[in-house]
Amino acid sequence: MNQQTIQNLTLFDLLARSWQRPSAIADLRFSADGSAVAFASADGTVAIAAVADHEPPEARIRVSNDLGQTTIRPREKPPVPLIATAAFGDGDVPLAVDTHSGFLVGAASGEVLHLTAGGDVAGALVKIDGPVVAIDHSAKAGTTAISNGHDVFLSHGRGDAMRLERDVASSTDVLVFSPGGRRLACGLGEGLSIWAVEGDAALIRDIPLAARPVSIRWSRDGTWLACGLETGGFALVSVADGRVDVVAGFPSPVRAVCWSQPAHALFASGAFRIAGWSMTAPPVGGDTSGALETGRAGLVLVEAVAAHPEKKLIAAGYANGRITIAQIGARDELLVRPLGNAVTALAWSGDGRHLAIGSVDGTAAIVTFPAQMFK
Repeated sequence: MNQQTIQNLTLFDLLARSWQRPSAIADLRFSADGSAVAFASADGTVAIAAVADHEPPEARIRVSNDLGQTTIRPREKPPVPLIATAAFGDGDVPLAVDTHSGFLVGAASGEVLHLTAGGDVAGALVKIDGPVVAIDHSAKAGTTAISNGHDVFLSHGRGDAMRLERDVASSTDVLVFSPGGRRLACGLGEGLSIWAVEGDAALIRDIPLAARPVSIRWSRDGTWLACGLETGGFALVSVADGRVDVVAGFPSPVRAVCWSQPAHALFASGAFRIAGWSMTAPPVGGDTSGALETGRAGLVLVEAVAAHPEKKLIAAGYANGRITIAQIGARDELLVRPLGNAVTALAWSGDGRHLAIGSVDGTAAIVTFPAQMFK
């Protein structure tokens, strides 16, 4: 490899381990212990990668004696292959984090299956009627929520499946536990329901929305819900009183929303820049004073966002494959990948050292950053 070629390499070329799947990556999850990443594909399969890097960036960094210049050499070996499963359904299947190093997968058979980090199916947690279209698991509460698209069930891991008694027949294809596992938010047609799930499950409130929620995220303290909507922007819901404020004006559906705990901020995809707001002045009642100018505006839509767990940084993936990491509230950006295929999923590891990426062309990747990169 000549010097000119080395100079043309991107951060993605130098830091990422990348694999090719047969179909688009629909979702991805880091395991609870951070040792593995599961990539769910649109063909119903799941592929698992070990997070440990056999050629970590620290081992490839060189500092010149004369100028003190830091360089990193490219990888010499291909990454360890992914461990791929057979298909669990005809389309993409729901994925959740199990305890320790494993995952839960919802199958078309109605089973919620344990999947180990080694790719083995270790048996069914529970079985419901109809295909599983949504799952979530709360390790703190030891409870799993499952939906077949119509009914929602709760399981405590003993083969049980208690159905929530609901008065409505709207479809449910998004389920998310609160951080402590005491509440469950369910997408409900063009609305949202919040349940208390400690002991006997009880409905707290039904909340009408302007459109179907496609993503739901709780704030770390459980006081807010951000709901990306199929059309019309996203909804910000106050859990205490059920108040809903819609943040509109997005040129594309808001497929991803996320919270930054270090910056006390909220971010959304669907705009031509990274859209964010400080929650010291939340975007309610038309208030825009908390808007955070983050990264640089352009002509390409942001398709995915992920907030760093420990630093005031936000990762963004674009429709043209561009991937950046921006300092929250500033225009500074780190360009990870200039071009590629549309990014469908982003997530940071719990320690903030690794960024997992999924793309519409089936690219699955883990970017491992040197410890000194984000001082």
